[in-house]
Amino acid sequence: MSRKIRMGMVGGGDGAFIGAIHRMAAALDGEIELVAGCFSSNPERGRTSGEKLGLAADRIYPSYQQMIIEESVLSPEKRMEFVVVVTPNDLHLPVSIAALEGGFHVLSDKPAAGTLEEVIELQREVFRSGKIYGLTHTYAAYPMVLQAREMLNRGDLGPVRRVTVAYPQGWLALSGDSAGSKQASWRTDPARSGESGCFADIGTHAHHLVEYVTGQRITDVCADLGSIVEARALDDDGAALFKLENGARGTLTASQVCGGEGNNLNISVYCEQGSLFWEQESPNELQVKRRGQPIDIYRAGADCDYLEDKVRSRCRTPQGHPEGYIEAFANIYRDFAQSVRCRWDGQSTEQDSCVGDIQAGVRGMAFVRGALESSRKGSSWVSLTPYWE
Repeated sequence: MSRKIRMGMVGGGDGAFIGAIHRMAAALDGEIELVAGCFSSNPERGRTSGEKLGLAADRIYPSYQQMIIEESVLSPEKRMEFVVVVTPNDLHLPVSIAALEGGFHVLSDKPAAGTLEEVIELQREVFRSGKIYGLTHTYAAYPMVLQAREMLNRGDLGPVRRVTVAYPQGWLALSGDSAGSKQASWRTDPARSGESGCFADIGTHAHHLVEYVTGQRITDVCADLGSIVEARALDDDGAALFKLENGARGTLTASQVCGGEGNNLNISVYCEQGSLFWEQESPNELQVKRRGQPIDIYRAGADCDYLEDKVRSRCRTPQGHPEGYIEAFANIYRDFAQSVRCRWDGQSTEQDSCVGDIQAGVRGMAFVRGALESSRKGSSWVSLTPYWE
């Protein structure tokens, strides 16, 4: 490693859970340093947040627009090199476009924007700018998810026939849950969240996990979305049937009103000769079931020779020392940093990365749009390919 890559952050100030997660993940492998930020739409709160993080006063900005303008005129040896966007959904598009136009790479929380039309607009700007753009679909970055992907892509269990993915949460199960939380209040507000609530927030994670693990795109959807909690303006619960490119079928459920659940994302992939099962709350294990054989449990660990080399490279500790959410997030930052370093050296940035790209962002919001359209039409089938082809 030659030197650290310089990062600027938009959002993520005091009271923002995800901002701290991003900073820990970015720092974990020692490849990235935070040098600038606009941490809040409230300039005073943003200044206080930046001071607590030890940033120089002249690198703490009252607006993201000012940050991009002032950073762009600094010397190449000092200015930030990429912007990480950790704001509510309504700011993902304007911040990302401003950063790309200012000459900076972008790493953004998902969804890429609030609506399908906005993501398509962003895609145009990504292609025009030539800059690197990434999405933080964290669950694709767990080592055992990559192990599952490699086994399926190699055909170890035969062709994929059926996929079931579920993402139940319970933190918005009651009507009062939206009022006492900054994170909940914007997620249930159409002006800030976008055209969907639950399906845009966590349904896109489930969608991306299916496509990443199977290597197949979801082409068609038949969905039923709704609001369980009275007077909630956006969907907080939903279920969908879907079809994959190879003809396989699946089910996807996403809900934030399942009382008692934490963050129980899980996926099963059923093939001709066996199946795989992984769940986020036990992320260091992958169950492999083959016909007529005992269940195999693959465990994460940098010393596990039975894992793929690229899987072991995403493990930082030996078997039996659990790794989790922050380490998975750090894998995203490490892969993104590798893409930036390749760009420095004039090398191709095409690599086997766990970072979602802008095309994944378009397909994610196409899935949301298709699910909404299907639900409005009485759960009829909707083709997604016209949205992203």
